[in-house]
Amino acid sequence: MAFQSEYTPVEPVELPIHEAVLGRAAEYGETPALIDGTNGDTITYSQLDVFHRHIAAALAEAGVRKGDVLALHSPNTIAYPVVFYAATRAGASVTTIHPLSTAEEFAKQLADSSARWIVTISPLLGVARRAAEVVGGIEEIFVCDSAEGHRSILDMLASTAPEPQLTIDPCEDIAALPYSSGTTGVPKGVMLTHRSIATNLAQLEPFLPMGPGDRILAVLPFFHIYGLTALMNAPLRNGATVVVLPRFDLDQFLGAIQEHRINGLYVSPHRSSWPSPSTPPSRSTTCPAWSTSSAPPPRSTPLSHRHARTASVCHPSSRRTA
Repeated sequence: MAFQSEYTPVEPVELPIHEAVLGRAAEYGETPALIDGTNGDTITYSQLDVFHRHIAAALAEAGVRKGDVLALHSPNTIAYPVVFYAATRAGASVTTIHPLSTAEEFAKQLADSSARWIVTISPLLGVARRAAEVVGGIEEIFVCDSAEGHRSILDMLASTAPEPQLTIDPCEDIAALPYSSGTTGVPKGVMLTHRSIATNLAQLEPFLPMGPGDRILAVLPFFHIYGLTALMNAPLRNGATVVVLPRFDLDQFLGAIQEHRINGLYVSPHRSSWPSPSTPPSRSTTCPAWSTSSAPPPRSTPLSHRHARTASVCHPSSRRTA
């Protein structure tokens, strides 16, 4: 039996993902695109557009070619989206790596995806080096910060190399190559074309409208498709501001909501159930206008009286989507 959707059909978005997301960056101009929730460092939309183009040029000058696979190995940072869009503009496919992967797990994904390049951060450099040694064939390891003996993404911002001029086929060329978690077997790479990711963003817009003035808290990992789509691509496509946290810490999470006036939350089920910490957070929060979870929180997870009251007061219009 065929079911007809009640929603208006979505036309395929025939654009490279960096154009589908950043095509209106100049329009958003000095609006903050990314804010580091730990220290307040900010990248505006104008900077995001310029930065990713310069890094794309530097990557191309380093030897990255269309069809190459670049492994992005990092927790959430404000550099993560910049590197992702730079790599796709340079013609590469990005395989996203769990930042807590062991060297052996990392090496398996490098081999399976045929990755030739790695971008990581200095605290994870040891794991990246060991993985590269195991698999072989890695051309170069770049870092987002700084590390002796490795070129930095920060230095690439000053690149004067010409921006790569490529013909990308959104229907056929692979933009992202995330891996499944391996819950029921060996992790498997999922080949996502530029068109498939961009069209999915258009599909989401009627359900999760956002735009300039909205502030989204990104604590779920960008390496996972949930974070990549809902917390990185979708907000940046629509001019919202993404406040980035590298991991979940309850006090830091609540502090970011308060300090940055967060009005939209995306959480996983076990985060949305607000379990009581052993030491209750020492701050009160502002009230996000809405929150959404990848699934309903487990019924068996109790809410403390304190946090149940906070959730009901701060989320009167919250909505969850499966």
